[in-house]
Amino acid sequence: MAQVILLAALGLIVGSFLNVCIYRLPRGQSVNWPGSRCTKCDRALAWYENVPVVSWMALRGRCRTCGERISAIYPIVETITAALFVAGYFIYGWTPLLAVRLAFACAMVVLFAIDLEHHILPNVITVPGIVIGFVLSFFWPPGWQSSLIGLVAGGGVLFAIAEAWYRFRGIEGLGMGDVKMLSMIGAFLGWKLMLVTLVLSSFAGSVIGIGVIALGRGGMKSALPFGTFLAVGALTAAVYGDVIVDWYVGFYR
Repeated sequence: MAQVILLAALGLIVGSFLNVCIYRLPRGQSVNWPGSRCTKCDRALAWYENVPVVSWMALRGRCRTCGERISAIYPIVETITAALFVAGYFIYGWTPLLAVRLAFACAMVVLFAIDLEHHILPNVITVPGIVIGFVLSFFWPPGWQSSLIGLVAGGGVLFAIAEAWYRFRGIEGLGMGDVKMLSMIGAFLGWKLMLVTLVLSSFAGSVIGIGVIALGRGGMKSALPFGTFLAVGALTAAVYGDVIVDWYVGFYR
């Protein structure tokens, strides 16, 4: 129980830092300096205004000085991160692989939120993520061979799809950020789970896209943040991917 509480608390703290990344990276700002401050009145926040979740609730979602509304995304990200840390402990145990998977999950949370709001996937996360995922695969699953195939095939598959769509429709259907993100996912999870991620995210994107069209909120040319779907698909594949693969292969045995 003590380990669960410790990881939950650590997840809340890390989630607070992820919020900084989510807000500052798309704006080209440093995540290290300056310290947290109100985005409207620019007042530096006191330590007791930075307590994850609790401060947001105590302040009722508003700046103590100017009354500017503080987005609910902050406590949501902190809570989700804490939940991921606890879930990771139950899945991977107190092992080095837990740290690897949690780092990957944190990257997915940041990419999910940034792509959802800004429709961009920062190179500062995806490019180093490809390298880090591949290097770590020499020591932990999925193994360097699966990782290498995953990062090459992941980037290659989406690049081919994007190029074919552009030639067929004359518009960009996928950005290079999506290509690099799937390559990163392949580096961390290996080629099998990369394919599971691609299938799950494509299915989810299709369902949401059809829903958007059906509700009259967009058309065939409406841009959906595919990186957001990739993040959800990757987190699902990291936990249930092997089960999904075994279930699918079972049809051919």
